[in-house]
Amino acid sequence: MKKPLKITLIALGTVAGLLVATLATTTIVNAVQTPREIAALTPYGELVEVDGKQMNVAVFGEGDQTIVLTPGAGTASPVADFAPVIEGLKDDYRILATEPFGYGFSDQADTPRTTENIVSEIHQAVSGFGVDEYILMGHSITGIYGLAYANTYPNEVTAFVGIDTSVPEQPGMDQVPGIISVAPALRGLGLLRAMNSLSGNPLEGNPAYSDEDRERMDVLAMRNTMAPTYLDEVNHLGENFANAKGTTFPRDLPLLLMYQANNPSFPTWNAMHEAQAETVDYAVTREIDADHYLHHTRSDEVVAATREFLAGLPARS
Repeated sequence: MKKPLKITLIALGTVAGLLVATLATTTIVNAVQTPREIAALTPYGELVEVDGKQMNVAVFGEGDQTIVLTPGAGTASPVADFAPVIEGLKDDYRILATEPFGYGFSDQADTPRTTENIVSEIHQAVSGFGVDEYILMGHSITGIYGLAYANTYPNEVTAFVGIDTSVPEQPGMDQVPGIISVAPALRGLGLLRAMNSLSGNPLEGNPAYSDEDRERMDVLAMRNTMAPTYLDEVNHLGENFANAKGTTFPRDLPLLLMYQANNPSFPTWNAMHEAQAETVDYAVTREIDADHYLHHTRSDEVVAATREFLAGLPARS
């Protein structure tokens, strides 16, 4: 064998060996560390049985009115994610921060992640807290699930508050992200942990969040991100958005829609929300100069707008 070729083969073999060793290391570290981190994390909320599984719901405040919070898609820890909103509202409202299956401390799901199933499960969990009427409030994908929820339980939902919520007409939601196909491998090989470490905690450096919030987000991301429930929800997005097309909130349901002032992905973002607001008798829209996570960087504004809206609600007939 010629010497240059031999050197090349040796080099390739060395690289391959290092790659295998690295992947073996990340796999073992992830398999060992994740259960330890979960076990060390202080539980929060109350586990409620829903269809034989456990859903986590955290209760804050003791106000006469109840707000049910639901998260954006893929939020590792909804309670941590909504922390500044909860802090800003809990003195005057009772808040039920729900963590649907596959989120936070809740179990993974074994039922398809259709809008119908997700809405039914959240409703079962909320029903266990003895509340007959409540304000539904949420982020992102709650715009789709909330539509179905409000129309399914119109006698319970008294108002809807959206934080940059999805709308049925937004384009491209039938396209499943390419990373989903390799997600199980990334997760199993421990590469997700490495990727999260490089990208950093989304709450890092934000004074609205505590160290405990950041820890919950970090640890539960290792448990929930790219897990089977999340992947199934992503795979159902196209179907769920398609089924929501043409759906409007009940005409008599008051709406507050807060959304980012300039959405680079959807030039018609503002117009779509304004059109949604026009389908009900009483609606307030509010543009906020922030990215999709309004409640991360503009929580004071989100809380103030919510308080103002709820204080000005017309009496229910």
